This record gives sequence, structure tokens and C-alpha cells, in this order.
Amino acid sequence: MIARLIGLCFMFTILGGPVFAFGDDAPPWLRQAAALPLPVYNKTVSVVVLADQSTMTVDEDGRVTTVSTYAVRILNREGRGAAIAEDLYDTDMGKVRELKAWLIRPSGQVKNYGKESIIDQAAALNDVYDESRLKKIVALEDVEPGAVFGYQTTSEVRPYFNQSVWYFQGSSPVLSSRITLTLPAGWRANGVTFNHANVEPAVSGSTYTWELHDLSPIETEPASPSWSNLAPRVAINYFAAEGKRLPATKSFDNWTEVSRWYSELADPQAAPDQALASKARELTSGAKSELEKIRAVGRYVQNIQYISIQIGVGRWRPHAAAQVFAKSYGDCKDKANLMRALLKANNIESYPVLIYAGDATYVRDSWASPRQFNHCIVAVKVSDETQAATVITHPKLGRLLIFDATDEDTPLGDLPDHEQGSLALVAAGDAGSLIRMPVIPPESNRLVRDIEASLDVNGSLTAKVRETATGMWASGYRSEFRHEARPAYRARIEGWITSGATAARISRVEPKDDGATGRFDLDVDFTAQGYGQLMQDRLLVFKPAMVSRRESLFLTGAKRQHPIVLDSRALSETSRVKLPPGWEVDELPDAVMLEAPFGSYKTTYEVKNGDLFFSRTMTVRASTIPADQYETVRRFYERIRAAEQSPVVLARK
Repeated sequence: MIARLIGLCFMFTILGGPVFAFGDDAPPWLRQAAALPLPVYNKTVSVVVLADQSTMTVDEDGRVTTVSTYAVRILNREGRGAAIAEDLYDTDMGKVRELKAWLIRPSGQVKNYGKESIIDQAAALNDVYDESRLKKIVALEDVEPGAVFGYQTTSEVRPYFNQSVWYFQGSSPVLSSRITLTLPAGWRANGVTFNHANVEPAVSGSTYTWELHDLSPIETEPASPSWSNLAPRVAINYFAAEGKRLPATKSFDNWTEVSRWYSELADPQAAPDQALASKARELTSGAKSELEKIRAVGRYVQNIQYISIQIGVGRWRPHAAAQVFAKSYGDCKDKANLMRALLKANNIESYPVLIYAGDATYVRDSWASPRQFNHCIVAVKVSDETQAATVITHPKLGRLLIFDATDEDTPLGDLPDHEQGSLALVAAGDAGSLIRMPVIPPESNRLVRDIEASLDVNGSLTAKVRETATGMWASGYRSEFRHEARPAYRARIEGWITSGATAARISRVEPKDDGATGRFDLDVDFTAQGYGQLMQDRLLVFKPAMVSRRESLFLTGAKRQHPIVLDSRALSETSRVKLPPGWEVDELPDAVMLEAPFGSYKTTYEVKNGDLFFSRTMTVRASTIPADQYETVRRFYERIRAAEQSPVVLARK
């Protein structure tokens, strides 16, 4: 199916129930697909896409008619969710002319889903208003293992861009996937293939066809690249005949043209009015530096309510900053432009940055298109006095401080993990360009944990844990604290503590969020009866790593198919355990020191004046490691797990 990015900050949700009618037969193309023999797949595979095909026909005026057919075999009950026919359309740009579906049961009986089965609903249920809608047929309740579900849809659209994207597969295996583009005489097209060897189109006159067969399932693995960086896709550009102009649509030959296009949309909307300028002066009245001014403005914009209204060209063009300020709500591009206007009132220049949120590797330099983006953030032009981990140097614009004004949990000077290192477009007219976003170093994403504990003669543990988190550690903790009800939050902390100290009882949970500095503190007090194990009343055995990690040490599988993606993180923990009277250390684990290109780990032990001092430090650098080097990464984490399970043995004096 053709994936269409409708606008910045856009997402859609699928809901609904089945309505069906009996029919005489399935169309020949579906019967043919249902007869295809299947390879042998792993038991985890729930569905096989038999055929996924679309034909786009472009008229002389740029209008596109698309006929799509799709067939899938359901292998088990977990695959029932694939029995949905759907087509996305925009009320101001096009329509779905026809949608039909069929279900072929294992017995050969056919059910026909016609007009009476169609549900028409808003595509983005979280938007206040959006012209994007879905027509769909849902057959989940009718499906049984072995059934084949298929549908055909015909749609019309007058697109904003002479571009399209075809995903050859999702995560399921695909037997046949094909996109065909038929253009008027004299028009031309080209395509760029991602996540696969280059797919050359078969060309017949002005008809282009890109096709792949026998695609294996994309298995889910811990710390793997996102699905969008693994599934093959082709990005298509098509161009009208020389001398023919299509004013309603846009084509782009390079990133400068995309920058110029978006600047023309966004810049006029960033003009401050008198009320907005007054607010800007109020926000920064106590600021003593450039960074403090930007931080004050950033905090204010982050607290503006996120509400999306997607209408016409408003899918890409932000609302006027004065309007966003007056109404105190907006989506990502509205928030970015409001921040630009507030900064402009303080004589600070800034630019919108188009980025893909959710996959730092999604955007590719080889295809100049706004369709590669789904989010908008801000680049603030700063002087040399402003120092932050998110400052980059643009070849024409100079030093730019990158900031996401929509992510309320990530303060100025930091960026969400999924945006770090990605390619993003700084939209600054002819000076704009695609540029690499900063990657925050491990020392800026740090968790410092201090534990004071005592162990009694029966092995019971009393402990006080204090954590101080910065960077992405703090953003994650802040998100949990802000967005969960207090009972759920406390249950989360209890689950974390008891995963390391079984049967622990929590007496105090005290979080403290300092959003201004980006720091998050957490104090937890607990007791754990029988934490140390008595052995024949002579030995007392306990693990000095008393609390488990908040993050998992996930790489345990014997084999690996995909690269390993590691985020930048640093941990430093120091524990002081008061040993019970009448006992002394009989055996300590060996200290561990690991060094790898992607990180390091170290443990130390020391006994002094009846106290055991234990420390562990870990640094992981943002890395993408090829699958053929998986064994090195797995051994690194295996040795960490072994070190943290190693016990201390006490003996009676």
C-alpha cells in the first residue's frame, strides 16, 4: 500500500467492527493469489501477504487515479488483525470511489463485503479537525486460520506533490509487491530505493513498474533499527512534459528547493504582534544571558497545549504565531513558529527544522521531499557565549541551538533519543539545507545512584536509594512521573525495587522534578526481609547489586538478524552496606573491567571499618553495530549480567 504523509505531527488510529454480506464468488485476481503455494515460515509468522499491487494513473492536469488490490492469508488467530480493508483520503484533495472486500474461507466459501460494510471515519481521532479520513471494511470477527482476505480500492486525488512512496512490505512476508505508474505522453519518472538493493523500474512507454517478490518476514529483535529502516521502499518523483506547468502541485530537484518552499509557508506566520511581543519581554525580563532568554521562551512554548487542526495547506503551513498565542494551543509546527515569533521579539533569529520523529535513520539525503518528515522543531541562531550539547554549526547560518518545543519532557539543551543523529531540514530559504542533528554524549545522559544500606544478622536489608538523573534518563523519569497517576507511579517504582530485592517493602517514594535544569531526583526507602541467605547459620550470602537496572540488559539471543542500535547512556552507582555485627567478609567477587568500542563497564569492591563499598559504572555510546559483530556485544552484556549476580559471602567471626 502507498504510505502518504498527510502533514506534520500527523498520526491515525484504526477502530471499527465488521459488517458483511454473502456474495457469489471472489474476483479472479484474488482466486489466483489464494492458490499460490507458501514457503515454510517460522511459527511466529501470523500472516502472509500474497499480493500487494497498485496502479497510479496521472492525468494531464496532475490528477491521480489509483487502483489497488491486496490479498493476505491468515495463518493463525494472531493474524486476524490483517483482515481490514482501508483507503486513506483527504476531503479537500480527493475521494475513494470504490472499496470492496472478500473473504475466502478454508472451505472455499466466499463472503462479499460491499457498500453496506464500509465505515467512513476521521483518520486522526486526536485532532480537533482534520480533512484526512479513512474508508474501511473490518472482517476480524469472520476470519479463521487458513482464510484469505482481499480487497480492491479505487481512489482519486489531486496531490500537493508530484511524488509518492511505496512500501514493498510491512513486517510480514510478502510473495508479490508491485507499484505501477502510468504518466501522460512526454512525462518522466524516477525512483530511489531504500533498505534494499536498487530496484530498477520496468519501463514501457510512459508506464513505470517497480516490483519485488518473496520478501522474508522482518523479525522483531531487541535494540534493532525501526521497521521503517528495514522494510524496502521506493520513493518516486514524476515530472510533467517540458514546458507544461502544474501550479497546483510541487516538484523538487534538491533540498534547497524544499527549504525555500517551506520558508515561504512558515516565515510570514512568525511575525509577532503587539500582545505577543509584550509577552516575549515579560518572559525574558529576568534573563541575564542569551541562553536564559531562549530557555524561558522554550519552557513557555512547551507548556502550550498540543492541539492539531489539519486543513488544506495547513497540513504544512503553521497558523499565524499571534493566533496560536491568543488561543494558547497548536501542533508541532504551530509551537515551533510561536517560539520563533517570541524569539524574534527578543531580537533572536531562529528557523523551523523539519524532522522525522520516531526513527533517526528514516530521512535520506538522496530524495529531496517534504514527505520524509512528520514533525517540526526549532533551530535558534546563537552566539559563541551559548554553550549546549545541542548546538550544531550550519555551513551558512552558523551556530544553531536545536530544540523540540513540542516534547514537554525534554528541556532546552537536550533532544529526544529518536531525533538525535537524524538528518533534518533547516528551512531558511536559499540558505537552508539538510543537516545532521546533534548526538548527546553519554556524560550528558547520566544517572547517578547512591545507596546507603545495612544488613542485619538475619539477612534483612534496610536501604535508602537516591538517584539523580540528567538528559534522556531524566526525560524518561519525568515522563513517567508526569503522565502516570500516583498509585500507578508508585507501583512502577515498587516493581523496579522488588525485581532486585524480592519481597521488598517500600516506605518512601519521593520524586523531585527540576524541569528548569533538566534534572530529576528520586529518593526511595525500603526494607527486604531475608535479602541475605543464611547457610547453616555459618555463612550469609547476598548480592551487593541490590537494585536492578531501570533499563534492561536485553541482548541474550544466540543469533542476530539486524544491526544493534545503542543509545547514549551513562550510569554511576555507589553502595555502602553496613555489615551485621559478628560477621566478616569471607569472599568477594572479582572486580570487572570491560572495554569495547561502543562502551565500558567497571565494578569495584572494598571493605573498610565494617562496611562494604560496592561501585559499578557503565558508559554506552550511541552506536549502530553490524549484525555480524553481535557476538561481541552479547558477550559484553553477558559479563555485566554475571558481574551483577555475583554474591558476597560473609562468615561468622
